[in-house]
Amino acid sequence: MTLNRRSFIQKSAVASFAGALSLPGFAAEQTVKYGGSPWLGHYPAHLAMAEGYLKEVGINQDWQSFATSSARMSAFMSGGVDIGCAGIVSALALMSRGAKQFAIIAIPENFGRVEGLVARKGIETVADLKGKKIGVTFASSTHLLVLDVLEQAGIKPGEADVLNIPGPELHGAIKTGQIDAAAAWTPHFDNILREPGVKLLADDSQFSLYKSFKVTPGPDVLLVRREFAVKNGELVKRYLSAYFKASDLLREQPEKASQALLKFTGLTMKEQMSAVTGSDWYPQAQQKELLTGEFVQGLQKLAEMLVKHKQIDKAPVVKDWIDASFV
Repeated sequence: MTLNRRSFIQKSAVASFAGALSLPGFAAEQTVKYGGSPWLGHYPAHLAMAEGYLKEVGINQDWQSFATSSARMSAFMSGGVDIGCAGIVSALALMSRGAKQFAIIAIPENFGRVEGLVARKGIETVADLKGKKIGVTFASSTHLLVLDVLEQAGIKPGEADVLNIPGPELHGAIKTGQIDAAAAWTPHFDNILREPGVKLLADDSQFSLYKSFKVTPGPDVLLVRREFAVKNGELVKRYLSAYFKASDLLREQPEKASQALLKFTGLTMKEQMSAVTGSDWYPQAQQKELLTGEFVQGLQKLAEMLVKHKQIDKAPVVKDWIDASFV
């Protein structure tokens, strides 16, 4: 998959360069260094590049891959990335330490229906997990989901055995009976759900902050490096115009968007359609509301919850990292 993806990206880059020679209205193509991965939060950025939307606005995207959000955040800190999507938990960890090198400029999507807590046959409710083994990747959105729903069910810390297992290993662990339940995100989530007899106990819609603020345990956020944004404000706006054109494609033509993503993600068409249609892709017109309304209040509550569950040391003032001027 890696070789195919590299080949695909190289071909896209060549096409972008060729198109730049005849761009109308832009003196020269400008480059944005994007921090990405095959995770669905990066779909708009990839499609904007692959479908030529960025080229239309005179931008060449230098796609840089990172295995984790924390690695991507390190690149923001060092100046290696200009724009990128990250899980909010990794961003909050740096914000809690006072890092000001980046700002939140958009909310890509809500993926609450493609991650959740799944249990083996015979376990019917979250309350049944008392005394059971639960596999989850520590310091992830699913980890926070598990801690929250266990608390809602009246299960105290230590009354369930929460084990740290990498996402790709969760399917095998529950299949072989090493654990009784697993919390995972797509595609691992979908793979576990296909096992005979397993039951979905909770997805992000059962997360306490989703019920009040529509905030999932670890929503994706689109970030910009502040120094880059100060020097290239007009470029960031043009970037977002292409980015949200790709979001529109995901929302309005999911089959076409899924077909265009297959080489990028390595998923089957069925899996790809499930990931695309299982997420709510926010349009550009909704961004002001998200960045200035109760969603940000929910992010603040999320930061405070992370402190409560000892995931970060202190809660940052989240609104200090919000910049709605580009949408």
